[in-house]
Amino acid sequence: MGASGGDDAQSSSSSATYIAGGIATGVVGCFVALVLLLILLAGTFVMAALGWIFWPIVLLCEIGILDCDSDGGGGSKVDTTQLIEAYNSDGRGALNENAVPAEYLERIKSAGTECSQIGAIVIVSQIQLASQFNEKLVGTDGREGISQMPPDKFKEFGKDDDSSGETSALNAADSIMAQGRYMCSLAKEIDTLIANKEVEGDALNMTLAAYKVGLDAVKQAKGVPKPEDSGEAQSYIIGVRSSFALYSADASLTDETYPSLSARPTPTSS
Repeated sequence: MGASGGDDAQSSSSSATYIAGGIATGVVGCFVALVLLLILLAGTFVMAALGWIFWPIVLLCEIGILDCDSDGGGGSKVDTTQLIEAYNSDGRGALNENAVPAEYLERIKSAGTECSQIGAIVIVSQIQLASQFNEKLVGTDGREGISQMPPDKFKEFGKDDDSSGETSALNAADSIMAQGRYMCSLAKEIDTLIANKEVEGDALNMTLAAYKVGLDAVKQAKGVPKPEDSGEAQSYIIGVRSSFALYSADASLTDETYPSLSARPTPTSS
């Protein structure tokens, strides 16, 4: 009896230990899952604020929460490889012209040939993020037009590109071409800084950061400003790059396969 009672007590003690361990593991597991969920949600909210949720969706695809390889009966698939390759590209590939609103296509193509560093994919992706092709947009910070350039930079780089008799940021042709010239000017400055080893990192990322927060901020950071120093620069780079897949001919995606909640621009008539 004594031995049996001891065994029972030991068994009960072991069971209690396992139960306690199970509860602890469950609590920790739930906590970790909650933290991961909050991180994913935070990322989604940040990107939603930019108008795009591309990167959080890819993350969800990669970790298996979303079934991105399933066509859902629609006959199309999300190829995350294409999305990631486009996102990480230099934006100088062939333009998916069918994704660009017809009335802006030629100007965007022209702006993308102002220099070898900046392609049309970059120009149109900046426009998508800045104004979603609203050429009459007036921002609260004084930026105007389809490209939403800083007023002092438009004054410097803007010209009467459509020979209308006036130069205006609210004129799409003037705005887009000024954007191309300004981006090329920044790209050349960045190339010089890289050659002099004053900055380091991806040249396009630094050019985009300079466009958004200024070249001096990039110089001071010796590259793209860190998130704690300028979250605005980081978010802008992600926001622009997240449109590369849509506007890249190499990705050959359609509205149905591109993971975004942002409204699609009117496509060029075929």
